Amino acid sequence: MSEAVSFPQDRTCPYHPPTAYQPLREQGPLAKVTLYDGRAVWAVTGHAEARTLLVDPRLSSDRQNPAFPIPMERLAGIRRVKSPLIGVDDPEHNTQRRMLIPSFSVKRIAAMRPEIQRIVDELIDRMLAQGPPAELVSAFALPVPSMVICALLGVPYADHEFFEEESRRLLRGPSAQDTDDARLRLEEYFSELVARKEKDRGEGLLDDLVAERLHNGDLEREELVRMAMILLIAGHETTANMISLGTFALLEHPEQLAQLRSNDSLMPTAVEELLRFLSIADGMLRVATDDVEIAGRTIRAGDGVMLATSLINRDGSAYADPDALDWDRSARHHVGFGFGIHQCLGQNLARTEMEIAFRSLFRRIPGLRLAAPAEEIPFKPGGTLQGMVELPLAW
Repeated sequence: MSEAVSFPQDRTCPYHPPTAYQPLREQGPLAKVTLYDGRAVWAVTGHAEARTLLVDPRLSSDRQNPAFPIPMERLAGIRRVKSPLIGVDDPEHNTQRRMLIPSFSVKRIAAMRPEIQRIVDELIDRMLAQGPPAELVSAFALPVPSMVICALLGVPYADHEFFEEESRRLLRGPSAQDTDDARLRLEEYFSELVARKEKDRGEGLLDDLVAERLHNGDLEREELVRMAMILLIAGHETTANMISLGTFALLEHPEQLAQLRSNDSLMPTAVEELLRFLSIADGMLRVATDDVEIAGRTIRAGDGVMLATSLINRDGSAYADPDALDWDRSARHHVGFGFGIHQCLGQNLARTEMEIAFRSLFRRIPGLRLAAPAEEIPFKPGGTLQGMVELPLAW
């Protein structure tokens, strides 16, 4: 086996995997990568192998396990905190997830479509009224999912500047101190919000959880606070990055964009292909609790496992011409939302927001174009959700 590749690394193009990961594609479906502290962990790059491992109960998401892999020094504190949903295994995970499923069902999200459309239209109205140029991240890509998740959870959108900034520090802060400080500030915010909802129930998922789950002992207060924080961050950060990076990728692929504009029925298929192609959450982490035999290799108990989403979704054995953006393929089996018990709870909401956002943006502003050379537009580094730092547009 050749020398291990370090993980994570920055992308050289915002919508392609890091070029430094090419040896992993060549070695696949399993190889070794090295983390910041020198620890070697398994990197899974094969599509079939990833879907097999993601449903294997011998791979644990328990971040408090001393052997759980930490990809970056600034995240060293995650073992100290028990994270509901994303950092626990069944049966605890299943108990938590079942409390939330009704609020993210296909029927519930379908009922939200008119409200999502209203939010999207109002933000586009504002962009058009102000005239070009516009900065899409702050004017549209971030506010759309932020407003929507606030409405669903019952979080005051008036506080969005606070929680968006703290979410940014949590996900991209330069040090462990930044990450810990942001987490503590968000926990304090949600603790106060839960206390207010105990006195004055409003409309939202958090209000329901306080009234129906907290008071009867189904949820501990600390558990509810951290669950609320995870739902808010996941609910706006992921989709915001998909909208900004998806817009950039579409403008860089004018032929595919023209197909979308001429055939609106392609949009659901296009969203799936963009989820595969962009793979913004690149690197799902697990720890083996028992030996696992796969692809002729043995993952030993205690080994760290990193599932490289951007490479799994570009596996040539699963997708023909995987580095191409292609509306004719069926990309539904991508792992952009994960797979197995931890598959993204909010995937129905995310798909709906992206469909409405892309359709409305390109229909209402047909002359949309980049307002700066593509190579000069900043995008996010490796080790966090991939996306655009800013996206200047003109029309």
